Amino acid sequence: MEILSVFFLGAGLYGLIEILWRGHTHWTMLICGGACFLLMYLLSLTRLPLVYKWCLSALSVTAVEFMTGCLVNIILGWQVWDYSGNAFNILGQVCPLYSLFWLILSIPGIALCHYIHGLFT
Repeated sequence: MEILSVFFLGAGLYGLIEILWRGHTHWTMLICGGACFLLMYLLSLTRLPLVYKWCLSALSVTAVEFMTGCLVNIILGWQVWDYSGNAFNILGQVCPLYSLFWLILSIPGIALCHYIHGLFT
């Protein structure tokens, strides 16, 4: 129940962030967001220093977004997003600017994960 709850919360939060930032989202982003938040949650349970958790969380989100983008945008051609206009992008799927945003969002994200874990223990 804990894992499913975390996944669905992450899906909802990710979708909300997308709607607030871009004005819309896509159903595939809910799956991506659920996976990202679940990874963040699992990282939050480790004994790593907090700054490592934040950095690894941002890297994890970037990796999941890259894999999702390769599938959704490149292979399936759905054109959900395109970062090809951003500096130092990788195949138009991820870029350092948005990785930085995910690093910043990982700070309250990890705190939320710690809070959620406390609810389940």
